[in-house]
Order: sequence, then structure tokens, then C-alpha cells
Amino acid sequence: MARSVQFGNGATSSQLLMAVVLLSCFLACARAQQVQTHQKKHDVRKQVEALEEKWRVAQMAGDIATMDRMLSDDFIGISMSGQLNTKAQQLDRIRNHQLVITRLDLSDMKVKLVGEVAIVTSSAQVEGTSEGVSMQGVYRYTRIYQRLPSGEWKITNFEATRVRPMKSEREKTHGAPLSAAKEPRFG
Repeated sequence: MARSVQFGNGATSSQLLMAVVLLSCFLACARAQQVQTHQKKHDVRKQVEALEEKWRVAQMAGDIATMDRMLSDDFIGISMSGQLNTKAQQLDRIRNHQLVITRLDLSDMKVKLVGEVAIVTSSAQVEGTSEGVSMQGVYRYTRIYQRLPSGEWKITNFEATRVRPMKSEREKTHGAPLSAAKEPRFG
């Protein structure tokens, strides 16, 4: 016959054993939920990275229909020159060949998830023309996506900044420092 031991606080050994089993189950469930949450974030990051590639391909192809579907109606873009563009203005720039991207290589991409928002930062090697001016160089950008209740992601904001080469590199390739006033708009 099993004998129950009574502890100073009034708990029996079987009550203590039950508490340990319950605590172990709770910890195992919490760990499983943590692993599941990590996996879900990983999957969402991969979705957003795929959207970045879809945008890259659409921009290089001048695919207005795809870009129209990806941009939110209240989209605001800020070009490297500080110009604000709405969705309609951004699409018009592509449609009217004011912005033509012939090369867009992405690197150093990071995706930060904050609730239903994904913030993407990346480096982009860009070549093309902006308003008739040749454009090439490295840019850092931030693109913000919002997940709608339907589960669809929309681009709500964008901002690009040119990464200037070191002064000695600018002088080697251009003979003089670049003028910010002559820089084309990317974005």
C-alpha cells in the first residue's frame, strides 16, 4: 500500500508530484508555443521577402498592373531627393517612363515585424534613368508593408537614400564631388 508523506506546509507527496507534473506540462506547452511563434514569424518574413522580389521584377518590367495591386491606396513614397509621391504619381512615373529601372540588385535585406506591419530595409544597386537623367549607384531604402484583415500585404510607404561613395572614390570616378541638386529620383 502506497504511503503518503505529509510536508510541513500540509501538502502531501502525491499533491507535490501532481504540481510537478502540471508545471512540466505548462512549461512544455509554453515552449511549443514559442517555437510555433518563431516559425510563424520566419514564414511571414519569407512572404515579405517574396513580395520584395515580386516588386523588383515588376519595377524592372514596368508592370503597372502588378505595382498597382501591391501599393495601398494611401501609399506615400519619398524619393532620394525628398520628393513625395502618391500611388497615382508613382505609377504615372513608371507609365510615362520618367523612371526606368534597368538593374535592381538587392542585398543586406532585413525584415522587421511589428504586429500587422513589416518594415523592410535593404541595399539596392540601381541603374536606369530618372526624368531623363542617367542614374546608377547604391541606395538604402525602407519599404513598409501592412497586412490587411484579408491577409493580403500592401506597400504603404517607401523612402530611398543614396549611399555616397567615399570622397576619394567620387573624385576618382567623377572628378569632383556630386551635386545633390542634379541627383535623379529613385523610388
